[in-house]
Amino acid sequence: MVNLIIDNKAVSVNKGTTILDAAKSVNIKIPTLCYLRGVNEIGSCRVCVVEIEGSQRLSAACNTVVAEGMVVHTNSARVRQARKHNIEMILSQHNCHCPTCLRSGNCSLQKMANNLNIYNLDYDTKVDEFNWDMSFPLIRDNSKCIKCLRCVTVCEKIQGIGVWEVNSTGANMRITTRDGLNIKDTNCTLCGQCITHCPVGALRERDDTSKVLSAVYDPEKITVVQLAPAVRTAWGEAFHLPKESASVNRLVACLRALGINYIFDTDFTADLTIMEEGTEFIKNFKKHKPLMTSCCPGWTRFLIKEYPDMLQYLSSAKSPQQMFGAVAKTYFAKKLDVDPSRIFSISIMPCTAKKYECEVPEVNDSGAGQDVDVVLTTRELTRLLRSCHIDPETLEDEPFDSPMGLGTGAGVIFGTTGGVMEAALRSAYFLLTGTNPDPDAFSGVRGRDGWREASFDIQGSEVKVAVASGLANARKLVEAIRKGEVDYDFVEIMACPGGCAGGGGQPIEDGKELAGHRSETLYEIDANSRMRFSHENNSVVQIYDEFFKNPLSDMSHELLHTKHNTWTLDT
Repeated sequence: MVNLIIDNKAVSVNKGTTILDAAKSVNIKIPTLCYLRGVNEIGSCRVCVVEIEGSQRLSAACNTVVAEGMVVHTNSARVRQARKHNIEMILSQHNCHCPTCLRSGNCSLQKMANNLNIYNLDYDTKVDEFNWDMSFPLIRDNSKCIKCLRCVTVCEKIQGIGVWEVNSTGANMRITTRDGLNIKDTNCTLCGQCITHCPVGALRERDDTSKVLSAVYDPEKITVVQLAPAVRTAWGEAFHLPKESASVNRLVACLRALGINYIFDTDFTADLTIMEEGTEFIKNFKKHKPLMTSCCPGWTRFLIKEYPDMLQYLSSAKSPQQMFGAVAKTYFAKKLDVDPSRIFSISIMPCTAKKYECEVPEVNDSGAGQDVDVVLTTRELTRLLRSCHIDPETLEDEPFDSPMGLGTGAGVIFGTTGGVMEAALRSAYFLLTGTNPDPDAFSGVRGRDGWREASFDIQGSEVKVAVASGLANARKLVEAIRKGEVDYDFVEIMACPGGCAGGGGQPIEDGKELAGHRSETLYEIDANSRMRFSHENNSVVQIYDEFFKNPLSDMSHELLHTKHNTWTLDT
């Protein structure tokens, strides 16, 4: 243990502890801006500086290790002056037109400037130009970039992609795409993790809320919304609603107040996906051919770009989002007895890559334009509701519409890492044996490790599975499979750490990783569900009876499956 004094408090911490963590252990808060634990600890912003007695220079608390007898001042006049100066210098190179920034009110730089009583700048401002392809689902505004390098390190260390790089040094330093490529020509998977870890508004998703409002106000359009599993765990965060008040049925009420005609649950097509993918898995398992899940477009885009030789193992099943879009403009349009072109299909997702996926020509098979016309992230949903003055606290819960509003607990857990695997194994067990397993028989795939393995016995046969989340972990797993170091029957991969619960379109609370907390909510919903098996979803049974006949039927292949090796990547 190391003993020191911080702001007149005696502190005893383990050797190797940073001043930042030592201060935190005695409830002394040191502000940070560029810092991300275990990812970005370079002290580049110099906001966390502290004064150490006997040292002429101020030290960054985030990467300075404690020493025996050290005396630290975290808020001396010298520290405060330096901290304020550093923030003012950052502001002098930052587009400070906050009213039109979507991070206004949820911006670490804005909050820090307010806390330091910075109300005018004595420095000349020099702001970079905003020059970007606005058709791309991910937008970078360098006029707001504060050069904290979080996007660079998250993309490299957590996702193992390396889309961003540092160009030049000092006052001329810029964050650019690798080798100065157009973003469409990089290997960006659109996971959106750079967005959720940016402390300001320099990175964001393309805003498509105006498209939704145009459809709502068009009397010729029939607006149909699908709500993804992980959205229900996070949509209330921006409204500061307790979990009990932020139910998915309260969100249904919000969307009805907005003027949406029909509101359905993506859990329905998550269950449909299980029937298709689960049947595909059994078919492959009998041939001793491994199968990889295809629900995550970030992962799919990654595999197409970097490991095209592995596409032979990728399930041909579309994602639940795209299955829903195809069903909405065929099966549901037929039930309404309307021209499918009148259906305007809206998807609300925790994901930025879904914006790309819906625009891929090769997944649009309904014959009525895009199967999914527009995708909104959870953050866009929040902005849309606020712009229409919809207050969730004033509304009562309302049910989903029928028949595609019915989902199971198995569909719900699609929103967390390991959930697709667990849901598929529940139904695969039934399809192989004719009986249901214990709903929690496959809970061994749960967890937060980036790459985890499990094996299960199904009717005397061992099923070896692997689950990975975060693309750096996915890369390690794929490389191990290619080298023959590991062998699995079934593999689930999600691009975002923690799965969709930690998706790139979810609400941002800077410095907090909420995927684990949100996943616990999903498992809780599953445990309390009346139905926990996808094959018991009556609406899924009905759609097969009336429309698809059987999983992997000709009609299923036409509308619910795709050939990933033909996908267009530059949309």
